[in-house]
Amino acid sequence: MRALAVIPAVGLILLGGCGGAAKRPDVGAAIPGTSHACSAGSIHRLGSPRLAYAAIVRSRATVSRRPGTRAFASFRRLNVNRVPTIFSIRGALVDARCKPRSYLVQIPKRPNGVTAWVSAGQVEVAKVSTRIVVDLSQKRVTLYKDGRRILSTMAAIGAPATPTPTGRFYVNQRLIPADKGGPFGPGAVGVSAFSNVLTGWAQGGPIAIHGTNAPWSIGKAVSNGCIRIPNTALRKLFDQALGGTPVLIRP
Repeated sequence: MRALAVIPAVGLILLGGCGGAAKRPDVGAAIPGTSHACSAGSIHRLGSPRLAYAAIVRSRATVSRRPGTRAFASFRRLNVNRVPTIFSIRGALVDARCKPRSYLVQIPKRPNGVTAWVSAGQVEVAKVSTRIVVDLSQKRVTLYKDGRRILSTMAAIGAPATPTPTGRFYVNQRLIPADKGGPFGPGAVGVSAFSNVLTGWAQGGPIAIHGTNAPWSIGKAVSNGCIRIPNTALRKLFDQALGGTPVLIRP
């Protein structure tokens, strides 16, 4: 998990920029499946094993612990890597017509898995049909699309002293290394998780699923917390796992 000199995957990270792989509904549209059960101020959970929702920051977004309260963090349209800032939507606070006023989102910030509320007007919303499961005990990464497994590959995971964190996260960025023959291979799929050990690393020790120039490491616990997969598998994962894709890392 050394410093990563990258070229942003322009046209790929913003949802909907990959040949329409993600569908972008109207940000003010009624929440699906709740049209007969809404009341002003009610909260509705969003997402399923087959469908997730992502929030893309329009220009600037502030997030708070509860809707309408003081913000504790702010985000710009582009993050530190100059790619769109994306949150994973977990729920929505709606009005009497089921239109969202605020979204409950997971954000790419410590502590791992932290959630917050963001005003609906500050983000665009996109649907995501992919999902990634990382099984650390099996050292395996599996990619699902529309509930169907489309990729399964062995992986290298964090060493005992620098373990890969577990929990529910999401793809928050996709990056192309300047050196495609280097330690990150042809690409890196950034995950909204951070190392629980290497807190002083660049950008706080972010976790990614990436390729490798050390194929011998696949199937072993040797990394600084990131998840390495063969370069051929990484290319397929990179193409399919758009920003907002849920990522479950289990022990």
